[in-house]
Amino acid sequence: MPDENAGNPEDEFREMLNRFISGQGGIDPSQLAGAAGLPADPAALSAMLSQLQNAMRGSTDGGVNWGVAGDQARQIANAQSVDTPEDQRHALEQALNVASLWLADATTFSELSASPTLVSRAEWARLSMPVWTEVAEPVASSISDALATVLQEQAPEELRGMIAGASQMLRSVGGALFAMQLGQVVGQLSSEVVSGGDIGIPLMEDNHAVLVPQNIAAFGEGLDIPTDQVQLYLAVRELAHARLFRNARWLRLHLISAITAFARGISIDIDAMESLAEDFDPSNPEQLRSALSNGSLIPPKSEAQLASLASLETTLALIEGWVDVVTAQATVRLPRAQAIAETVRRRRATGGPAESAFAALVGLELRPRRLREAAALWQAVTEAVGTEARDALWAHPDLVPTAEDIDDPAGFIARLTALARGEAPERDEMDDALDALLRGEFGSTDGTNSADADADADAADGGTGTDGADGTSTAPTDPEPDAPTA
Repeated sequence: MPDENAGNPEDEFREMLNRFISGQGGIDPSQLAGAAGLPADPAALSAMLSQLQNAMRGSTDGGVNWGVAGDQARQIANAQSVDTPEDQRHALEQALNVASLWLADATTFSELSASPTLVSRAEWARLSMPVWTEVAEPVASSISDALATVLQEQAPEELRGMIAGASQMLRSVGGALFAMQLGQVVGQLSSEVVSGGDIGIPLMEDNHAVLVPQNIAAFGEGLDIPTDQVQLYLAVRELAHARLFRNARWLRLHLISAITAFARGISIDIDAMESLAEDFDPSNPEQLRSALSNGSLIPPKSEAQLASLASLETTLALIEGWVDVVTAQATVRLPRAQAIAETVRRRRATGGPAESAFAALVGLELRPRRLREAAALWQAVTEAVGTEARDALWAHPDLVPTAEDIDDPAGFIARLTALARGEAPERDEMDDALDALLRGEFGSTDGTNSADADADADAADGGTGTDGADGTSTAPTDPEPDAPTA
């Protein structure tokens, strides 16, 4: 009879991991905390151990428990948070009211229906976490799957069956480690950003603008610029960003979908993962943290990914460039607006340590490289055709300028001004072909019918009704109706 007391392989492996995590297997838990990017203080250590043990006990599908990331982010955000003085809150609320009025002269986009809010660092982390997890989920899943596969392959023969039976639990543990890393990044970001749109991507819910008072105060330190001007400028920027996404309804879904599609295309370097498993020293878990945070597990981008990334960067640059131009228009009465704008540009160009960590973790840079060129294009468009026509370009993705338009702003302006004068744009072969297709003429643009178009198509093949290099006739011998050809 089978031994009724024989342990389940998954239970045995869980117990082994529990001993390992709790320091009974040759590893100091404080070192494991360092591997996850956490401070080795008792509270953080206890939270980390609890999260990993919950991952082992609670998951049945091997999925990532993103609650770990949210808890981690809020814990870090709260660590150095301070309450905002009442007078500062009142000043920022007034700045938001004035900013809304000034934007009425700079953009045709309507006001937000939801009131802007002032949030703490922890609240910013909580509100933005759904987007961060959506963006990071494909990479987290890839890393978790690769970790479970490699550990099973690298394990001694006697342990492989045990590990295979616990593969879902391994994925959960790998996902928990990744989630803690993401929580660390978002928690750090919460101390760097000044608003909901500061990163460039729409992190807040639709129609929601937020400011982070503590970080705005830190932004203004050492600038020798009156605080009220800094507050007003940043309020204008945040409202402009939120108005753009509220009025260009397609933009948020388009951008987030493009980012997640890029992330899904990321694969994990199995060779690097195997090398990590072979060389891993339990007494030096910094190896694990470094591999997760420095991007070494993500191989170089493919040609398709580079093309996708270029498109993403163009979209981000156009968004930020438009916000820059509108903010400059709206703050023309602000004496030190240009000085604040230059500070924003320098800050955005360099980014912060948390952004660099996110780029390594997920493989995606958030700072567009062509921002100045995009802003120059929007400024030229504004001067050429006015605010209303400029903003109307966001009505549909096909109307928004492209990377080629950023390269050739004069050509883009020429087309816009021609349309503004009521002139038909210069036609090309593609326009003629599309018109013919829509009229059902399949290649004819002179009013001939589809049968004539078929004859024209035959003529294009040499006038013989032949097809292919051997000259074999493809004309039907039976008197069947001709099928239209494209």
